Amino acid sequence: MKAIIAATIFGILLMFASILMKDKKAMANLAIVFMAALFGVTIWELIITPVGSSQAYYNNMLNISYYGLLFNMLMTGCSLLYALLASKEIQKVGVHVAEYFALIFFILCGVFILSGYQNLLMLFIGIEIMSIPQYILAGSDKKNLKSSEASLKYFLMGAFSTGILLMGITLLYGATGSFNIAGLSFLQSNTIGPMAIAGILFVMMALAFKVSAAPMHMWTPDVYDGAPTPFTAYMSTIVKAAAFIAFLHLFQFSFGNVSNTWLLVLSVITALTLFIGNITAVFQQSVKRMLAYSSIAQAGFMLFAVLASNTMAAQHGMIIYAVAYSVGTIGIFSVLMKIKDNTYDGFNGLAQKEPLLAFVATIFLLSLAGIPLTGGFMAKYYVVMAAVQQGHLMWLVIFALLMAAISVYYYFRVIIAMYFKQGNAELSSPVTGGDKLMLIITAILVILLGIAPQLFLINI
Repeated sequence: MKAIIAATIFGILLMFASILMKDKKAMANLAIVFMAALFGVTIWELIITPVGSSQAYYNNMLNISYYGLLFNMLMTGCSLLYALLASKEIQKVGVHVAEYFALIFFILCGVFILSGYQNLLMLFIGIEIMSIPQYILAGSDKKNLKSSEASLKYFLMGAFSTGILLMGITLLYGATGSFNIAGLSFLQSNTIGPMAIAGILFVMMALAFKVSAAPMHMWTPDVYDGAPTPFTAYMSTIVKAAAFIAFLHLFQFSFGNVSNTWLLVLSVITALTLFIGNITAVFQQSVKRMLAYSSIAQAGFMLFAVLASNTMAAQHGMIIYAVAYSVGTIGIFSVLMKIKDNTYDGFNGLAQKEPLLAFVATIFLLSLAGIPLTGGFMAKYYVVMAAVQQGHLMWLVIFALLMAAISVYYYFRVIIAMYFKQGNAELSSPVTGGDKLMLIITAILVILLGIAPQLFLINI
């Protein structure tokens, strides 16, 4: 709760700071200081909370557990890393730098709510608080028509998915008489009716939209490609991870007893997500658009944690995947921001011109591909093992491994362009010593996640 209050205060202060401060760099630095302070708040809140305990607020509509606090701390840490890496690029988007960061703090408010909601109405509120600032950020580049198109498309599709979510919540309330997820947990396989089944499927489809799962993924490539790259990096990482933690939380605590009613549907969605994300990414000529389809494919793997929602391994897998995917994706987008041409050819010869930039980009891409000794490998291992422990999903596990092998092709295309093709990769801005330091730290985190992932599973 302290983190929600702090994020709200920092967001409001940044809105007022934009009136008093006109220097973009000063506003960005102030936002980074606030983000570091928020990270400190989440660490403090985690330290003072006993392991296994939780604190209820607002008649138990919000219940912040130790697991939720750990997720909040890690996502705020990733947000701080993002702010340090992307602040210069955010300053180039437009003049409203403080407002951009204020919207990011408001997104974090939604993230914190989704990590601890106990009521379907709080789920709705958390998703909307997290989503509305994204619609604005997607269209923040006023000089780019693709940005405006991305914002409009995201808003219209988001409104459509919100309607589906509300319909699902309404049907679940009609079937159970409760908005509380503890009340929904009393659903049993032998008593569940058509209304409850329809409600579960409607909610599933709405959450599938938020995590870019097929067939609700159509908005993702256009929005990610059209939005300013710094904001695409945030939307595809911390925001996606928060939607997944909400997905897991609901299906683990409320619908675990009736998994036979939705497991097959979600398994098919997972298979479609893996297939469409990986196969379509192969044919992309823009690295940014490839990363958009890559995020869809990564969502397919994260869905394994939801499929195996009755095991502790699923919770561990979600934490590791959220951090590994966020850090690796923020890292590769930070490299992408430095490249003037976002096509594969734009990376030709980067290793000769900027060897450090090419080296860290290689680490990030290897992590996304799931190569051993990187965070991405351990993330995939955790969620796949959770699915294996759940049972009845071996066909999907085998299919996912085949899709992971395909993903190596389009990630290695970038590596081949950097190291084995002749060219003169043009940079959109100089790579400073500070940029190199932050990229090295990010790469070290990726390797650390691959070698010792248990360090990020603090007491859970």
